[in-house]
Amino acid sequence: MNARDMIEELNVSRETSQRLEVFENLIGKWNQRINLVSRGSLADLRHRHIADSIQVFRIAPAGKRWLDLGSGGGFPGLIAAILAIEERPDLKVTLIESDQRKAAFLRTAAREVGVTCTILPKRIEHVDPVGANILTARALAPLSGLLGFADQHLDPAGTALFSKGVSWKEELETARQQWHFDVDVIESQTMPGAAILRIEGVTRA
Repeated sequence: MNARDMIEELNVSRETSQRLEVFENLIGKWNQRINLVSRGSLADLRHRHIADSIQVFRIAPAGKRWLDLGSGGGFPGLIAAILAIEERPDLKVTLIESDQRKAAFLRTAAREVGVTCTILPKRIEHVDPVGANILTARALAPLSGLLGFADQHLDPAGTALFSKGVSWKEELETARQQWHFDVDVIESQTMPGAAILRIEGVTRA
């Protein structure tokens, strides 16, 4: 199944699809100046980044506060905000991105696609605890570091969704030396061998 078919299979509306196309065009324009996504993945943006972010949104539990860490080009946080317009209108999405140029892109993209979200141009550790119900990060840091951020910003009853590549098993083993947590491993639908780690109950070991 290609990325476009996957998006259709997930029942994205025509309006949401149009917003995604606007966002996709913005990525293409801005990526010439700042590195939002690798040049190698730009040609396959829908599959490598957009469809991958959609699957994270689809497995996210109920909750009103979504926090995306190190949002970069907006994956998965801004994609979640786009989908939430129609599917979860009560969801409040916050994006943390310390790179000022990328934060400027996120503000522009949010305005152009017509979504309301909060963008914090700060380092994650310098942001006051958010108490998020849902916390996401993609290609940001090893799992042990991400769990430290979850300990700071995730509500005790909240859920973290971390997209990980083929080395996710090794990251789990390392993280368990420092942290206690419950995890469900969800096979990625867009990258063979990759996974989404659905994590709850994070405490220090």
